[in-house]
Amino acid sequence: MTHASKLIIAIAMCIQSKSHFCYAFSHSPPTTIQQHPLYYTSIRPRYAAGKAILPRFRPNSKIPDRTNKVSHSALQLNAIGRGGGDKLTTIDSSSQDILASLFATEGLVPIWQAAGINAALFAVLSSKLSKMLTPEGFAHSFALGTLLWETLGWKGWTVCVAYLFFGQLVTKIRFEDKEKKGIAEARGGRRGPENVWGSALTGLICAACSAQGATFLGIERDIFILAYVSSLATKLGDTFGSEIGKAYGKTTFLITTFKKVPAGTEGAVSAEGTAATVLGGAVLASFAYALKMITLAGVFIATVSAFIACNCESLIGATIQEKKGFDW
Repeated sequence: MTHASKLIIAIAMCIQSKSHFCYAFSHSPPTTIQQHPLYYTSIRPRYAAGKAILPRFRPNSKIPDRTNKVSHSALQLNAIGRGGGDKLTTIDSSSQDILASLFATEGLVPIWQAAGINAALFAVLSSKLSKMLTPEGFAHSFALGTLLWETLGWKGWTVCVAYLFFGQLVTKIRFEDKEKKGIAEARGGRRGPENVWGSALTGLICAACSAQGATFLGIERDIFILAYVSSLATKLGDTFGSEIGKAYGKTTFLITTFKKVPAGTEGAVSAEGTAATVLGGAVLASFAYALKMITLAGVFIATVSAFIACNCESLIGATIQEKKGFDW
């Protein structure tokens, strides 16, 4: 065969292949062997001649349709992927629900959520709290914190923690001088269970009442919240007045007779301590206002209430406390 003949045959084969390629894109896929474009030009003649054809098709046999086929494993992976996404979406939704409940500003927080967040926070703050609380005081503070978070949420809890930190701060002012005079707080200023509940039991009762709804016993919820803030403002005002009065008070006198007495005497007051009492009450009330727990008018009410309550406590200390039959 000459080179020219070979070239002509090659060109013819290219033309034939091109026609088959165009046919494939212009017609639907064949379903039987007779419909295949190569049947009459290549397959049938060779089949009639008895020559082997790969793959071997019988007349009218079905040609496997491999168009748009997706493996079973791929479908399974796709389904698993969608299922995993659904699970992740469910977990994400559940987490959002828990966070919304945990940091709600109204209504009760589930007790298990309150206990869980307190456990985490107490663990993080344990090094600081161990310097402020005895081991028993630590346990009781955890119980108090859980109940406050359940009833007043994170805002009420934060106000109580602020009271603890501010109170501890002023307790340490000139602490060595107070120890030398014998008027310093016992246990290095660390609070025990009696201090925890003595400071916050009234506030906890107000918090529990505020969690009962818009009104409880005919009193609006905002009034109970204001009472909660005022009770802690009173305790912080008392701590400020007592500790700063002991540290810087130049002249102390009984609130009943105005007679000069040594610093640290029950019922004794000083100008420095009195000013500190107002400051302590205002600090805690302003903190609660910053958290939008009370209004600006509430700050004034809480501060004045704290000042009056502290002076009433001094009056009780001067007249009843440490008297026979009234020891506490």
